[in-house]
Amino acid sequence: MTEPTESLILVLNCGSSSIKFALFAADVHPLARTPLWNGKVQGIGGPAPDFGETGVAPHRVELDAGHPHSAALQVIRERIRTRLNGRRVVAVAHRVVHGGTKYSAPTRVDAQTLADLRSYVPLAPLHQPFALEAMDILLREHPDIVQVACFDTAFHRTLPKVEQLLPLPHAAWARGLRRYGFHGLSYEYMAAALPERHGDLASGRVIVAHLGSGASLCAMRGLHSVATTMGFSALDGLMMGTRTGALDPGAVIYLMEIEKLSLEQVAHILYHESGLLGVSGISAEPRVLLQKETGNDEDAARARDALSLYVRRIVREIGALVAVLGGLDLLVFTAGVGEHSPEIRRRVCESLGFLPLRLDPPANLANAPVISAADSEVIVGVEPTNEEWVAARAALTLCRTGVEA
Repeated sequence: MTEPTESLILVLNCGSSSIKFALFAADVHPLARTPLWNGKVQGIGGPAPDFGETGVAPHRVELDAGHPHSAALQVIRERIRTRLNGRRVVAVAHRVVHGGTKYSAPTRVDAQTLADLRSYVPLAPLHQPFALEAMDILLREHPDIVQVACFDTAFHRTLPKVEQLLPLPHAAWARGLRRYGFHGLSYEYMAAALPERHGDLASGRVIVAHLGSGASLCAMRGLHSVATTMGFSALDGLMMGTRTGALDPGAVIYLMEIEKLSLEQVAHILYHESGLLGVSGISAEPRVLLQKETGNDEDAARARDALSLYVRRIVREIGALVAVLGGLDLLVFTAGVGEHSPEIRRRVCESLGFLPLRLDPPANLANAPVISAADSEVIVGVEPTNEEWVAARAALTLCRTGVEA
């Protein structure tokens, strides 16, 4: 049993429909990768939000319909208070999707930080506003607790300029229009975990596939990001659960000019009604579509179309990153779909046989750490991500040093 700790670090990951949390022991060295306790409020803004935590089945919670996110945060805070037992939260680490051009390292939150980060809300509307709301509430009600913003864009600051540039007039660069990259906390964890699993191979030509409701790829060399599929916003790159991924901008112009949709309507389509959900008309979840695709009706056909496009986009972007890297030594799947869908991994890897790459089917079905066959020249792995630990580590470092991590 874990010994009681006096000081705790709380990690919050606030999204449009959920708030995930995790508590880590701040005075255990090194920082344990498994939290003492974690959970989430999900379904925020919907008809049946619920709260789940370690060892307890989710149960319904009532949230103020006018302020559902602040109400969900309050549910988490009240539950944490009942678990403190004399211990204290010394820092709160927030996953923040966008740090813009200014923030390239974990940063202590104050009024100026909040003001800066609000200007990036249009670049990450699914996450940024809700993280800032939590920061604002805690800053007002608990100014004594250190808050640390940990940026999903920061890991990609090692991208060469050619990977950051957008083919727009040069003045756009000065205004901050560039490719930033996202899912950085996940990729930062991979940079720590992969050498432990794969040794020196992890410092070679590596592609990590973060496949969840949001999805992206990161090409790494020397454990640093050298190319990634998300760009200026979290809409770019791979097809996702409800987001388009890369899309001909002419289609957006058409929707607005010919179909007369407003900016707000188009944004809603791109973020909430596209991707797997849009193409299938059934679900944003590959797991659900895999169950639906076997029939002979229209739903089955659309499920097959959605999954085919989803896999094709992953394969095509992996091919592009292999070209950038000049080859591939290690391919790693992570996040919800990447970690738990052997069938999606199989379909992707079968299309990459030219590398040459071969799966070990039993290992793949078991979600094993290494799922490639013994004679595969490219090693394929499955590595659970741990964004919460990365954020907690950053907060702990900042608290100890008093400067940016």
